[in-house]
Amino acid sequence: MDCTVVKFGIVSILLEFSSNSSLLYPSSVSSRYTLLVQVESLRFTVTDENLYLKRFLDPIKVCRRYQPKFGLGNREKGLDLAQFLSIYGADPFYSWIGLDSDLMYVAHKAAGGMTSVYRQIGKGCENLFRQIIIDQAEYEDPKYALWSYMTKTKNDKNKTLSLDARLELSQIRNADIRARVIQWIADYSSSLSVPAPLNGAVFEVRQGYKSKDSKRQNADIDNIAVAWANGYLPVFAVFSSQIDADLVLRYRNSRGGIIIGTTSGSSQISLFVFCQEVLGYDLADFFYRNSEVIKSEVCSTLEILLRTE
Repeated sequence: MDCTVVKFGIVSILLEFSSNSSLLYPSSVSSRYTLLVQVESLRFTVTDENLYLKRFLDPIKVCRRYQPKFGLGNREKGLDLAQFLSIYGADPFYSWIGLDSDLMYVAHKAAGGMTSVYRQIGKGCENLFRQIIIDQAEYEDPKYALWSYMTKTKNDKNKTLSLDARLELSQIRNADIRARVIQWIADYSSSLSVPAPLNGAVFEVRQGYKSKDSKRQNADIDNIAVAWANGYLPVFAVFSSQIDADLVLRYRNSRGGIIIGTTSGSSQISLFVFCQEVLGYDLADFFYRNSEVIKSEVCSTLEILLRTE
């Protein structure tokens, strides 16, 4: 079996062929953005790169509508400049010391906006990674890329918690990808000194991880335990290379996997190597190819956050 990749602008086509093939036309075309045309010994996958950009960029664009709320409850929309000046101008102390100013409003907008930017980048990473899994695994239904479980609150109420992506071994229709995923799970489990799980792997996707918030870490470790109990290898997929070494050690000691955004190392260390060698998609090259488009969108978003309007 030979294999080649043909790229036409924003579309990449993976071709697998042999010398004895006859064309079989499908009765209908899948509604997914990845088009699979099945041939007896010929299969090619067309991946819509615009879809991947949309998955990543759409959450970031949400930040452009951000307005600070200034502690005024759970308003869906924050205050604009005129409303801010009215409220702060009516406060004797704040007006005496000069906080009722355009600059103060911009400072609040920028500070809250940056938090929103990081959060939405994380959402974009989650959406993109899950779409890659859906396409590369050739899931018949995108629901197989999702995973959640039920837990109890202190008030004995049910609460649903979910992770961001799943490799469900029984539903991976691409045989080559399935074989590589099984081997990767076995190798990673061995490095954690635990038997390989039967069902697959579940992923918590983060854009970066600089926080040492103990509450968040404890929740992550709870997820690790529940994932193992349900037959999955729990993995934290961090797009940035910035993560505290102590945190990596704590999660691995809890039998959780971590792959981070380095461009070198093995598939058990690097998210980008994992995507290329295990999932068969070059995620690093996706960001390299589309860097200028992404930078433009992020820069535009930051500029809007630094304006008073």
